[in-house]
Amino acid sequence: MSGFKDHFSTASGRYAAFRPDYPPALFAWLAGQCAQRDTAWDCATGSGQAAPGLAPHFRRVVATDASVEQIRHAQPHPVIDYRVAPAEASGLADASVDLVGVAQAAHWFDLPRFHAEVARVLKPGGVLALWGYGRLVLPGDLDAPFHRFYAETVGPYWPAERRLIDDAYRSLDFPFAEIDAPPFFIEVDWTLDRLLDYVSTWSAVKRFQAARGCDPLPALRTELEPLWREPGAALRLRWPLFLRVGRATAICP
Repeated sequence: MSGFKDHFSTASGRYAAFRPDYPPALFAWLAGQCAQRDTAWDCATGSGQAAPGLAPHFRRVVATDASVEQIRHAQPHPVIDYRVAPAEASGLADASVDLVGVAQAAHWFDLPRFHAEVARVLKPGGVLALWGYGRLVLPGDLDAPFHRFYAETVGPYWPAERRLIDDAYRSLDFPFAEIDAPPFFIEVDWTLDRLLDYVSTWSAVKRFQAARGCDPLPALRTELEPLWREPGAALRLRWPLFLRVGRATAICP
């Protein structure tokens, strides 16, 4: 646990409330890649952003996170066993897991140790799936100020690992023979208030606030509000997901 970089515990309640949900089609497709559907491990679950999506497809879901605070904010579910554990030392039994899923978190891991843990806990033929989403692109004229906020206002405060998200995990070490995945998208209908609630969970925003002693979000609201369709209106927003998926039998020694 000594290497765990905790960027989210101080905002775990907001993280639980304001992070977007993943599409049900993603979880159905992942389950369809598994020969058995006994146990899924949702690694780095946060406050349970992916575990409920896996629950309809597996007999049980073990959802772990290194943050006690994140697990404390997870919603109980009869199929989900929430535990505090780092990605590199899950506490799961050897060859006991059909699917390991990691949502928007693999860039924080000690990857060689995590790969070894995955190889240990996955059943032969089991599946590892890493996925995430990058910067939301807003429609029309809204995107220019939003991009400036992301890249310039809070840009210097992103942890170095963020570059792996911006690269869609293409440069992430992945010693598995990969499975091609179809395209998946997160789609939401959000008001400006709801969008800003989501932005408030960004690690760069929290680091900006700590370093500068002020909140950058009111200035962003001032820029976006005149460009929003109408006060209080919800806009359809869409993120593409990126995935790296492979099987346990293909991991390199």
